[in-house]
Amino acid sequence: MSKAFILGGGGWGTALALVLADRYDQVLVWEHEAAYAAEVQAARENTRYLPGVRLADNLGMTSNLGLLAEADLLLLSVPSAFFRGVWARALGFSRPDQLAVVATKGLEPGSLMSMREVAEDECAKAGKAPPRFVTLSGPSHAEEVGRRLPTTVVVASPDPGAARAAQQAFAHDWFRVYTSSDPLGVEIGGALKNVVALAAGVLDGLGLGDNAKAALMTRGLAEMTRLGVAMGAQAATFAGLTGMGDLVVTCMSRHSRNRGIGERLGRGERWPEIAKTFQQAVEGTVTAEAAVALAARHHVEMPIAAEVHAILFQGKDPRAALRDLLTRPLRMEG
Repeated sequence: MSKAFILGGGGWGTALALVLADRYDQVLVWEHEAAYAAEVQAARENTRYLPGVRLADNLGMTSNLGLLAEADLLLLSVPSAFFRGVWARALGFSRPDQLAVVATKGLEPGSLMSMREVAEDECAKAGKAPPRFVTLSGPSHAEEVGRRLPTTVVVASPDPGAARAAQQAFAHDWFRVYTSSDPLGVEIGGALKNVVALAAGVLDGLGLGDNAKAALMTRGLAEMTRLGVAMGAQAATFAGLTGMGDLVVTCMSRHSRNRGIGERLGRGERWPEIAKTFQQAVEGTVTAEAAVALAARHHVEMPIAAEVHAILFQGKDPRAALRDLLTRPLRMEG
C-alpha cells in the first residue's frame, strides 16, 4: 500500500494532501493540535483552514507523528516560524529512501536559511541521513487547489530522479508540474514574492491604481532576481512559475493573506494590531526581516523590501515609504 504523510494541517498542507490522495492509497495529514485533528477526522472537512472542501475518503488527519515512518512520500508544509522545531521532532522517524517535498515558502530569521536548508541542517545536527529533498513552489493558492482549479507548480532538486518522482506524484490533468534543477532560485522566489505582495496590498489600501502596482511588481521581480543571483541561483528561474508566476498571483489575488495585510497597512492599521487577528501564518512578515538581512549580507540593493520592513517593524507611514521609493536617485533600468 502506497502512503503519503503531510506535516502541517493548514490550508496548504490539506490542499496538497487532496492532490496526493488521487495517487496514494493512504494519505495522512499531521496536525499538532490533537483535539482539532480528531474534529477534522470526524467532520471530514478542515473547517478552520480549508472550509467547504470535503476530504477524500482515503485522507485522514492525525496527531501521531510516528506514523511518518511508514510513508513513501513526506510533504513538509509547516509554517516557517515553526518549521525547524517540528522537523527536529519528525526526522527521527524519517528514512533516507523517502521522498521529502518541502512546500513551505519562507526564510528562517536568524539563520536566513530556506526551509529545505533548515531541514538539511537539522539532519546534519542529528547525524541522520536526510531523505531525498525536493522543493515545491509556484502560483498556487490553497483555496483553489482544494477545489481542483487548474494550477501549475514547479518541483526543484539537483537530483533529477527525485524531481521526476515528485513530478509524477503530484501531476494531474488539472495540476501540471514542471521540474527544475535550481532549488535555491525556487525557494528565494517563493519566499520573497510575499514581501512584494505586502507592498502591493499597501498600494491597494492607498487606492493608487494599476500603474503603480505594475511598476511595483516589475521592480520587485528585479529585486528578487538580484538577490537570488547573488546567492547563486539562476536568473532564468525568476522569470518562471516561482518568480513571475507566484508574484503575479500573490500580488493580485483576493486569496492572498500578504496582499490583504498590506491593504490594511495602507489604510492606516499597524502590524502589531493586525497580527492579533490572524490564526494562520503570514509568511511575508517573517520573510521581510530575512530579506533585509540577506540583502545586507550579499551587498544587494532591495529598496522595496527595506520599505516594507520599515512599515511593518518601525511604524513608518506608508505614504512616506512610497515617496522615498519614488524619489530615489534616477538611474537606468536593470
